[in-house]
Amino acid sequence: MYIEIDFNSDEALYIQLRNQIIMGIATAQFQEGDALPSVRQLADTIGINMHTVNKAYSVLRQEGFVKVDRRKGAVIAVDIDKMRAMEELKCEMQVILAKSSCKRISRAEVHALIDEIYEDYERL
Repeated sequence: MYIEIDFNSDEALYIQLRNQIIMGIATAQFQEGDALPSVRQLADTIGINMHTVNKAYSVLRQEGFVKVDRRKGAVIAVDIDKMRAMEELKCEMQVILAKSSCKRISRAEVHALIDEIYEDYERL
């Protein structure tokens, strides 16, 4: 598992870690049932505090991307309720699309960008 943290970014470290794990799931780097490294192991590997890794794992668990298994630790489990996921996506997209509209980005440009992103996922 390759995780790259930008220590100069304004984005919180746990959010960067969370996002990279989600991207790993979307690009099939991580599969359903794969165990993530232990909190201590991942913290040591990427040079961050264990509490930061623990927070990222907790957020991923709350969002339905991982579950905690007593034997394996944090395990990829993308079995969240689709309706809940769709509602969360809708809320996030409303803000993104409002920002896009303010910047005069057209519907066609947004659709093209979405298609481009999905094509990247399909290539992997």
